[in-house]
Amino acid sequence: MYGDNLLALKALEQDFAGKIKCIYIDPPYNTGNAFEHYDDGLEHSIWLSLMRDRLVVLKNLLSPDGLICCHIDDSEGHYLKVLMDEIFERSNYLTTLYIQVRYPEKTLKQDMDYHKEIEQIHVYRKKYGAKPNLNEKQGSFDKFNFYVEELGAGTETTLGGKKVFIFKKGEYRIVQKEGSALGLKEIWATGTILDGNSSGRFFRDYFSGRVEQDGLGVLYKVYGIGDDSFGYRYFTGPQRTGATKGKYYQGVPKSQLENPELKQTTPIENFYDLAGSFGNCRTEGSVDFRGGKKPEILIHRILSHFSNPGDIVLDSFLGSGTTAAVAHKMNRRWIGIELGEHCHTHCLPRLRKVVDGTDQGGISKIVHTPGSSQVRNEPTPSPSQEGNKKVPSSEGKQGWVGGGGFKYYYLAPSLLKKDKHDNWIIDERYNADMLAAAMAKHEGFRYCPDEHIYWKQGRSTEKDYIFITTQFVTVQFLDKIREEMKPDESLLICCKSFQEACENRYTNITIKKIPKMLLGRCEFGKEDYSLNIVNLPEPTPDPSQEGNLKKETSQEGNLKKNPSQEGNSNTENSPLSGNTESPLLGGDLGVGNTGGDAGVDKSGKGKKPQKDNNSRSHNKQRKLFE
Repeated sequence: MYGDNLLALKALEQDFAGKIKCIYIDPPYNTGNAFEHYDDGLEHSIWLSLMRDRLVVLKNLLSPDGLICCHIDDSEGHYLKVLMDEIFERSNYLTTLYIQVRYPEKTLKQDMDYHKEIEQIHVYRKKYGAKPNLNEKQGSFDKFNFYVEELGAGTETTLGGKKVFIFKKGEYRIVQKEGSALGLKEIWATGTILDGNSSGRFFRDYFSGRVEQDGLGVLYKVYGIGDDSFGYRYFTGPQRTGATKGKYYQGVPKSQLENPELKQTTPIENFYDLAGSFGNCRTEGSVDFRGGKKPEILIHRILSHFSNPGDIVLDSFLGSGTTAAVAHKMNRRWIGIELGEHCHTHCLPRLRKVVDGTDQGGISKIVHTPGSSQVRNEPTPSPSQEGNKKVPSSEGKQGWVGGGGFKYYYLAPSLLKKDKHDNWIIDERYNADMLAAAMAKHEGFRYCPDEHIYWKQGRSTEKDYIFITTQFVTVQFLDKIREEMKPDESLLICCKSFQEACENRYTNITIKKIPKMLLGRCEFGKEDYSLNIVNLPEPTPDPSQEGNLKKETSQEGNLKKNPSQEGNSNTENSPLSGNTESPLLGGDLGVGNTGGDAGVDKSGKGKKPQKDNNSRSHNKQRKLFE
């Protein structure tokens, strides 16, 4: 999506609130480099305010089991942590990942007192219960390499309601040799283990204080503890005077013995040494993006831990397109937002190369191209869909060979603007269909015009409809609509003006004026951070506006689809190849579709919307987030 990220995020809320599994963002670090004159106090507060606005919307977009990862350095990292504690709640903070991004010997500036080698990624969940994917490894018996030999009968007693045999020094021997299913694993009973599991607590409560009673170097055999196949565990008491620590020995868990192929999980490490990858990622994806580009292997690790195939991944500071490229290769659906010119010079060419399989850099060699059965459980787009192209089958192949597709959207201009008399009017670039779609979006309706009933232009529920018109609504007009409505249906009419008698004429029909009904909701007349939202079908120019609209259409990514090219698998010369360019629409909104056939523009070229320099704000502070 090409446009201001706050506006774009608000546009996504209606269709994607509660649906995003993983959000990775890499916002500006606020180091002062983006400003001509850096005022720390002023710019710091502005940076935090801009981040707060976006984080609030991002939280709404997260699914209940969703997680957000925010990449930052120490310029604002600690302040961002406090801000995220407030928005996501401190109890939902999971960890901070520390990333080594450069080697100590790499000099940034000769006059620096401190060498910055580390960046951070704050990780939060939306709600309690959201869990990451832990590291997995094949289970083995290597660590079960201790064996206890009982040389005597021991003394039986009862501790904590469990049968215990006590072996003094000389009554047992512990040997270490090759691990096996009959071996034991040695674990120190100290630190968090004393509170974290049943064996640790048992040692703390019954053995740590028995030195005077039993002596040093004692072995305890406790029955009825743990999930081992043996049904008992061994504990050793303190070995020297004054010591309180000991060890315990547990057998192989029953689950591992019953299912040898079962993989074991290990915690996620919070430090990544990726200095080499950061130094070599400059041309990944065949795009050179200096100052801030992240290596694909980093995003691969993030998405591996915090998402699964078929999940939706969002990056609202897309940069050079790394997150989208990696998500696509990993069989995730994705949404990327970027306002900078590199959206067209970097992101689009890079993603086309991912789709057609010519991008063999980054993680391309280590991923497994999914078969059709592994793709999200949604209908595969038909060949008649715009911009589609048949991609060679890649099922079951190791390494990335291409496939899938994506759609490209840009945000439409502000719905309202002021005329020369300072009155709010509807922008003339909006034809009837565009206006209807925009108003439906504003009112919380899904734009889906009925093929047979003209006043059913959108719906919020099965029986609640919206109708938008620029005509003057009369009582007769209203009565006619009422006659066609079913008793359990309701309707919202948005119009420029209406007869006074129309108001409150029917209990199931509400009538509102445009643009009065919109004023106060958003900041209109600006196209960089206001909350106006356009979600519409491809416009058909009104003859009276043909001069305006045709010119805009030709400049803004070929809005109209050429019917002769629909369903054509040969898209070498198609203006829609590789990306469907249109104003922001409802429904399937700019989500990377890794499951279907898609158009690919092998030329790597694509038209982009022209900026409206008269209406776009160039506020320096906000430009950080463009």
